[in-house]
Amino acid sequence: MYLLSSARAKAGETVLVHGASGGVGIATCQIARAYGLKVLGTASTEEGQKIVLQNGAHEVFNHREVNYVDKIKKSVGEKGIDVIIEMLANVNLNKDLNLLSRGGRVIVVGSRGTIEINPRDIMVKECSILGVTFFSSTKEEFQQFAAALQAGMEVGWLKPVIGPQYPLEKVAEAHENIIHGSGAAGKMVLLLR
Repeated sequence: MYLLSSARAKAGETVLVHGASGGVGIATCQIARAYGLKVLGTASTEEGQKIVLQNGAHEVFNHREVNYVDKIKKSVGEKGIDVIIEMLANVNLNKDLNLLSRGGRVIVVGSRGTIEINPRDIMVKECSILGVTFFSSTKEEFQQFAAALQAGMEVGWLKPVIGPQYPLEKVAEAHENIIHGSGAAGKMVLLLR
């Protein structure tokens, strides 16, 4: 829901969802499509790319390809991207800034380290970078998000995709796989038996 609240995305804008084949990415693609945005996604596997296209993206790009940024630039043209939902800022943020439109927004959902950027990339386009975390939401925001997601599921435009499932006693293995795996495909689930 950060797409609408923090990024203030509007119908007709273009959104790029990095890591779009994971649980958060899939939900973001579905929400963006339902709200009238042009949706681009990235995924690293052929399976992930299919999932992204099946869940709202108009186009998908393999972020493991050396020239994937050039392909995105060619797709969006001179205008650039209005909103980027970034799942791995320490890898992509410097590239994101070059993809943004004037006044574009990067919403940082995840990062696993540091990155060096050139502030001029932000200044020239008068764009912004905003970090978000679900855990800092107020009770009222949480209730609004939950109500919107519930409504999306009831109407049918939000359809969670279940990915790998692990019994609770294999939580350490699940953690290792999500961090060191080749890419997500749906939301990881821990099973209580």
